[in-house]
Amino acid sequence: MGEFEVHRVRFFGLVPAGVRCLACQPRGSRLALARTDGAVEVYNFAANYYQEKVIPGHDARAVESLCWAAGDRLFGAGLSGDITEYDLSRLSATRGADGGGGPIWSMAANSTGTQLAIGCEDGSVKIFQVVPGGIQFERNLDRRKGRVLCLSWHPSDTHIAAGSIDVFRIIDITSGQTVQRIMVNYHVEKVKRECVVWAIALLSRGTVVTADSFGRVQFWDWQQGTLAESHTVSTSAVLSLAVAEKEDSIVVGTSTGATYQLQLLPVKLGGSEKRWVRTKPFQHHSHDVRAVAHSPTALISGGLDAQLVIRPLMEKVQKKGYDAVLRKFTFPHRRLVSCARKARLLLFQFSQHLELWRLGSTRETGKDGEVLPLCRMPEHLVQLKSKGPEHIYCSCVSPCGTWLGYCTASRFHLYRVRCDGVSLRKV
Repeated sequence: MGEFEVHRVRFFGLVPAGVRCLACQPRGSRLALARTDGAVEVYNFAANYYQEKVIPGHDARAVESLCWAAGDRLFGAGLSGDITEYDLSRLSATRGADGGGGPIWSMAANSTGTQLAIGCEDGSVKIFQVVPGGIQFERNLDRRKGRVLCLSWHPSDTHIAAGSIDVFRIIDITSGQTVQRIMVNYHVEKVKRECVVWAIALLSRGTVVTADSFGRVQFWDWQQGTLAESHTVSTSAVLSLAVAEKEDSIVVGTSTGATYQLQLLPVKLGGSEKRWVRTKPFQHHSHDVRAVAHSPTALISGGLDAQLVIRPLMEKVQKKGYDAVLRKFTFPHRRLVSCARKARLLLFQFSQHLELWRLGSTRETGKDGEVLPLCRMPEHLVQLKSKGPEHIYCSCVSPCGTWLGYCTASRFHLYRVRCDGVSLRKV
């Protein structure tokens, strides 16, 4: 084997964007993920969770909620107040519609994927029809005071559960009126601070599951308006919640970075009576777990530490293999570093700017594994900022180091670089 030098690069200050929301494709094999910089990624379960698509971020398109509708159509909504459909073949945001209620905090699709419900800043819940080529506004449901932070459809598509501050309500789709309104903090003694319902799920048997800022996961009988069970899983807020397709398992994420699983288990062995039991805690994140998802064989969580964690449920995995392995996606799967070997240059890609560096050099020689002193330190030559709200999708520097190019979703930019006098000219 020939001799070679290894440069340890310590000056690429990349800070990956955190995970904001997740959406599993119903009866499908794909997972959609939105980050805090507006970027959207699609992972394929059938191909060992391969990251098959990335839609670059946008300054004016912060995504608060994602959902799949009409099979393989992906929609996103955020605080800009717009509902956006993503073109997964062209990797861009194509069609959009104004929600009409200010910033959108939550969005959910019905079981057939033909309707979208959005929860808005002004307290309204709006229904949109998914049609070929886009979406159409259908109707307004009962509007109440307080922003709608979370939504959930009943599997029969007859009711919607909407969570807000200190309260959640059940809305009848046919009449559009609120049929039940339940306070979630009425039994908390000596507590004057507000209770935020961060996540909600409406189960087929009439149970409403809520996750709130007091660290509780609660189960309600919405028809009677009574609390059936309450589990305090954390000393801080429970931020996210997801239910398995069979409604026998729930995963929740907290602001301490921990995730918990609750399972519906029989009270007595072989008995018919069942209760929810907290069974498994996991600590895979260092910051808020803002998004969770529940696939048939795994618990999926995403945090502000930018990690996507897929933990398999061993009782659901039939045989040993890739499905039985804990996966952590920490770094971007795209190439963010480009090398000009002849010119000894490195190009680093960030969301809205590029950095061009010259590697350091040494005149010394040494033994294997020995650290050699540098006669010339690494040099920061150029910082190139991208104009406009679109984020940089890909970039490259030529092997000779005289050409530099990058792309956004709509434009390609090419520059001529001179490193002797450090000049940059747009071509």
